[in-house]
Amino acid sequence: MILPDPEQLLDQLYDQLKPRIQDDTALVGIYTGGVWLMEKLLQRLQNELGRDIAHGKLNASMYRDDYARRGMKTAVQPGHIPFDVNDRHIILIDDIFYTGRTVRAVINELFDYGRPGLIELAALINRGGAQLPISPDIVGADIPLQPHQAFELSINTQGRLSLSVTESVNTSNQTAPDSGAN
Repeated sequence: MILPDPEQLLDQLYDQLKPRIQDDTALVGIYTGGVWLMEKLLQRLQNELGRDIAHGKLNASMYRDDYARRGMKTAVQPGHIPFDVNDRHIILIDDIFYTGRTVRAVINELFDYGRPGLIELAALINRGGAQLPISPDIVGADIPLQPHQAFELSINTQGRLSLSVTESVNTSNQTAPDSGAN
């Protein structure tokens, strides 16, 4: 499979995201890949728009409905929302959208901070396979994968994104690795 350059997908995401940014908009990256994307998008948006944009980070680990099965990852990052969520336009940013369970969990966590006016979802890749009535509003690319496959987004020391596909040996478990099980 020939994979697209994630930096080009990020450009496509940026082009769709920019017109949606209003005074009440806040960006929230979902750990880990969504935070990388949010930070790159935020820098470009703030430079081009000439103003700060509220932003934060969330980790869905404790809010997932399959927490008992998946357990806690060793390096769980805490959520950080340093702005008033109430009545805000929140754009959640994730790397790979898969089942919708991570997004559902993040929305649950977000409501612990307040009641947003509008929540939208931006994902670098929608890999298909949603198990909940949730889908990205903004997407860099739709690239379907088989249930035993998962995308893995990584970032190097220079901040450049790369994308690969991993194969799972155990196909009886429908939940893929984190980067592909959103």
